[in-house]
Amino acid sequence: MSTLALDAEALYLELLSGVRALFRPGMRLVGVTSGGAWLAERLQRDMNLTERAGVISSSMHRDDFARRGMTVGAQTQIDFDVNEAHIILLDDVLYTGRTIRAVINELFDFGRPASVKLAVLVDRGGRELPIQADLCAARIVLPATQSLALARDEAGVFSFNVKAR
Repeated sequence: MSTLALDAEALYLELLSGVRALFRPGMRLVGVTSGGAWLAERLQRDMNLTERAGVISSSMHRDDFARRGMTVGAQTQIDFDVNEAHIILLDDVLYTGRTIRAVINELFDFGRPASVKLAVLVDRGGRELPIQADLCAARIVLPATQSLALARDEAGVFSFNVKAR
């Protein structure tokens, strides 16, 4: 595993600026486990929002569930009424779109939101489904043989890890 020469902290500041511009009173942040949940948690703190950010998992709705099974990590925790809510969904890396499709299915298990906006730290292209972010801090290209993931140290500082698939 190596660290990508991409400044995750600088990209986080871009994301923070973009989410502030998108955010309207009453909106809720929901982060995809685990990198998106870390982003949502930090955004909630940095934007001084009193409502705790939700966490959502794609595990139960993945189209490759039979092959992958349950993934280790946080499970969905949404402590607000999803019905008619305006939600900003956060993820670290948008790639094929399959995780976001699964997460939207999970979200609808909790109710019918009024709107869902997608904000991601990095869009690496390679979409297999018609999913597009409303906001992304950076667009990069990586070979399909590599994966990119957000990492967070004990102090909460973000970095990226790239590894061979």
